[in-house]
Amino acid sequence: PEPGAGSDISRIRCKADDQGDHVSLNASKTFISNGILADLVTVAARTSADNRHGMSLFVVERGMEGFERGDNLAKMGLKSQDTAELFFSDVRVPRENLLGEQDRGFYHLMHGLAEERLLAAVGFQANAEAAYAVTADYIGDRKLFGKSLAEFQNTRFKMAEMRTELDVAQVFVDQCVTVHNAGKLSSDDAAKAKLFTSEVEARVTDECVQLHGGNGYMDEYAVSRYYTAARVSRIYAGTSEIMKEIIARSLGLDPRSK
Repeated sequence: PEPGAGSDISRIRCKADDQGDHVSLNASKTFISNGILADLVTVAARTSADNRHGMSLFVVERGMEGFERGDNLAKMGLKSQDTAELFFSDVRVPRENLLGEQDRGFYHLMHGLAEERLLAAVGFQANAEAAYAVTADYIGDRKLFGKSLAEFQNTRFKMAEMRTELDVAQVFVDQCVTVHNAGKLSSDDAAKAKLFTSEVEARVTDECVQLHGGNGYMDEYAVSRYYTAARVSRIYAGTSEIMKEIIARSLGLDPRSK
């Protein structure tokens, strides 16, 4: 994304100025995963002033003059994944580095979004399952008032609630994978999977921290890291609010059509 654009890809301001045998890129990008480590970066840039969707994709290579990387950004979670700001100042990109078709970059990006959101949903589900697993072990070992934490009714009810949510989410994710493998996954079903699993992940990891008590707040316990990793899930690959917009439009509830 770019500063000020966020989930709205159509607001990208990065321009690729036509210089004949190359284009010149001027822009900054933020929150770029693998931005420090990547040798090749795919950059979306405007190539048509007459169409708000008129953009193209260009491959920028490490070492190109004018291409700079900012610091590895400090984050709440996902600390093992580098995230950086990228800066492009009159970067000369050869014409042969055009990825896909000229002025079709927006549609190329849209084509891959359903798969990206499904992949995200799989990751969210896995993180929630991991938090649940370590919590199941913890409540069996933790003693309180002369009995294990697992013996308390509240604990058993919370675990039952989480198991139900996780199983329901898994069934839908599995169905989406099957449909996607057949090449038929719709953008609204991908949005539903991304929205639901990210919300389930948030609830499950939060409840698992609660069941750990004070230990859950300590980074030496894995559940603490599962919790902080989960917070960004409702933001990247399209915020929960954007997912709801996509789903609402599939229901014919787009105010722009009235």
